Amino acid sequence: MGSLVCVGTGLNLAGQISVMSQSHIEQADVVFCLVPDHFAQSWLESLNNDVRSLQCYYAQGDEVKNRRDSYQQMVDAIVDEVRANKKVVCALYGHPGVFSCVSHMAIANVRQLGFSAKMEPGISAEACLWADLGIDPGNSGHQSFEASQFMFYCHTPDPTAYLLLWQIGIAGEHTMTQFHTNADRLQVLVEQLSQWYPLEHEVVLYEAPNLPIQEPRIETLLLKDLSNAMLTPITTLLMPPSKALTINHAVLAKLGITAAELG
Repeated sequence: MGSLVCVGTGLNLAGQISVMSQSHIEQADVVFCLVPDHFAQSWLESLNNDVRSLQCYYAQGDEVKNRRDSYQQMVDAIVDEVRANKKVVCALYGHPGVFSCVSHMAIANVRQLGFSAKMEPGISAEACLWADLGIDPGNSGHQSFEASQFMFYCHTPDPTAYLLLWQIGIAGEHTMTQFHTNADRLQVLVEQLSQWYPLEHEVVLYEAPNLPIQEPRIETLLLKDLSNAMLTPITTLLMPPSKALTINHAVLAKLGITAAELG
């Protein structure tokens, strides 16, 4: 009986995958993968003899192709092997369920056909960010948005908590055919963020390392300078809080707690 397991390889080659996920890869009949480089691809190939990259479904050369079409073709390839009664694994960079519609689409399709499908968690870029920057998001809370979605819809961030904007490198890109943004789009984002954050507010550009020999990118700059920053497809924007937490005296009174007891 065919089955599908979507696993995450983590961010750093080989060292951030769970024992269970690695076991699924080793025991699979077919392993599909989307990983950042040939080192990760080679490592997967050392675990299984039938590893197939899904990168080929993206636009090649000068071809213009909507990423939605690419994602559907990836899903179709995965589902076809499950329907052939094979044990299929889809190994994805980072966490398999975070900014990865392919895994969610494939699992839904496979289950609809009556086959077994599940997801194993993986170490995400967010998990690496908290570790590399030495931040405990529990101290003030945090909020997280895909950068373009944040721009296109009426989100209202809380400036007393950390704000993460993912895929800042394609902020404002709506055609699903490009893998980069430009200074004009970023300036629109800067103006939008300035509703809650001063233009002199320090922000952080973060990129998790892919290899053990690499260091994370942790670059601090002013919000007003964001439109001229060098960005890549894996850059994340971290907005530290710009305001202090405000005590809710009304709720404290109902709980019989004084502000002094909060420490």
